[in-house]
Amino acid sequence: MLSKVIDNQPIIAREGWPFLAISVVLASLASAYGPVWLMGLLWLIVLFVLQFFRDPVRSIPVGEGLVVAPADGRVIWTGIARDPFLKRDALKVSIFMNVFNVHSNRSPVNGTIVDIRYSAGKFFNADLDKASEQNERNALHIISSAGDDVTCVQVAGLIARRILCYVKKGDSLVAGQRFGFIRFGSRVDIYLPESAKLEVELGNKTVGGESVIATLKVN
Repeated sequence: MLSKVIDNQPIIAREGWPFLAISVVLASLASAYGPVWLMGLLWLIVLFVLQFFRDPVRSIPVGEGLVVAPADGRVIWTGIARDPFLKRDALKVSIFMNVFNVHSNRSPVNGTIVDIRYSAGKFFNADLDKASEQNERNALHIISSAGDDVTCVQVAGLIARRILCYVKKGDSLVAGQRFGFIRFGSRVDIYLPESAKLEVELGNKTVGGESVIATLKVN
């Protein structure tokens, strides 16, 4: 399978620089003036911030009809479900991100953003089914380059309190391109046409932008 690398990929997500700067300053002050236990604790926090906001380069698979994972994590739901945004039955795949996963969100397909809908909500544990409908979420309606409707939903979790979305209505995306970030544990739901072929199973681990989770029917 052919693959490509998207240019201008940071090693650390831009959302993490303020957290990294603050944690390094505090750890440095503790190293100079504080007790050893505090110094050790704060440098551990620096390491946690680094791993949480890491944003490694990804090789994006290239092929007709491929749908790539919008996030790193674990597949916790697959099957036919109701797309609450487009009011249709769809093939749904849900990916849960824990605090140790990369939290950048990536476009699953090449396409154009038709609409973006933000919904305020609660903060249930993101691996619960009710999180899809009751938690804070942000949905992107994407028309793929082949004309398929794809809904990609960022869902906040129990710890996550900030959904970030970089794109706007009318923007064009390529598969694997970053479109957002969710801080501190969350999930992403994706709704595809019922005719799509599922390529993952429950429990599978996904790599955002690299793992193929489905294939759209090619006309």
